[in-house]
This record gives sequence, structure tokens and C-alpha cells, in this order.
Amino acid sequence: MLIFLDFEASSLNKHSYPIEVAWVGEDGRSESHLIRPAEDWTDWDAESEAIHGIARDTLIRDGLPHERVAEHMMAALLGHDLLASAPSWDGKWLSVLLRAAGLPRHSLKLRDSDDAHRELATTILAPVLPAAELEAQVDRLLSETELKGADAVPAHRALPDAQAELARWRTVGAAAQALADAHAPR
Repeated sequence: MLIFLDFEASSLNKHSYPIEVAWVGEDGRSESHLIRPAEDWTDWDAESEAIHGIARDTLIRDGLPHERVAEHMMAALLGHDLLASAPSWDGKWLSVLLRAAGLPRHSLKLRDSDDAHRELATTILAPVLPAAELEAQVDRLLSETELKGADAVPAHRALPDAQAELARWRTVGAAAQALADAHAPR
């Protein structure tokens, strides 16, 4: 199953760490967890806090221990197709979380959610479009369904951002199906 995943972090610095993780499956089921920092996770950026709105004190008081979050992620997500809108950043924080919990950092791997959007559109359109037109039509469709303006600004909270990626995937699928139906032989 496709799972759209997002992290929020202490900062965008080299020593940043995950503070919140959420995921939503293509079936709509979701989870969100605040992450209590490990003792050696000390990086903190007030500007990042102003963006995501999560105070370090809140993490210490309400967050789940980082080991528990990592172990739960392994149990819940292993074997699924994990997607993130920023896989280099989210992959970094996933790796930090898994390593801190003593788990293999490559156990869970992230792909770019844009790849899933392209794959979905291609799968739907390939049976009805000539091969010579397929890539251009998929590119056009992805451009037309790209979030723009205020909709393109992430919420900077893990669950709404993961849900936005799922919504985009569904929008791409619906737009591709409409185009496929328009090109289907009558």
C-alpha cells in the first residue's frame, strides 16, 4: 500500500532531529506522533518553532519516547511503499530516528511522492494514449494538478502535510481517469 509520510524537525541544520511524524495510507487511515527527543538531541531553532508551532517543552511533556515511535513505525510501515514530498529531508530525519533507537537506518525507505503521482497517471493513461503522446500528456496533467498559491504552502504539521500529498495523488488519479475516459474508444 502507498503511505504518504511527513516529518517536522527541530531545524534545518546538520544536527536537526525529528519532532513529529505522521503518515496516511491510500486507504485514508492515518497516524500522527510527537517525538520526545533523545538526550543527545539538543539542536533547536526558534524560527523553525515559529513555523511548526511545536515547543520543545511540549515534546518533552507530551511526546512519545523516540524509541517507541521508531519501533511502532517499523511494525506499522515495513513492507509498504513509503512516499514523502521532500524525501532527502524526511529520509534524513527517518534515519536519525531509527539510528537513535538502535534500528537499521535503511529498514524503511522513502521515495519521492512525485514518482507515485507520475506512476499513477501513466498507469491510467497508457492503455488509451499513443506511446508518442503519453509522456507529454502525463507532464501536462501533473502540471495542471500541482498545488498552487495558498494551497501549495505546507501546513508545517506532519499530518496535514501527509494528507495533502494523498489528496494530490487522488486528484492526479481523478484527472488521469477523466482524460482516459475522454480518449477511450466509444
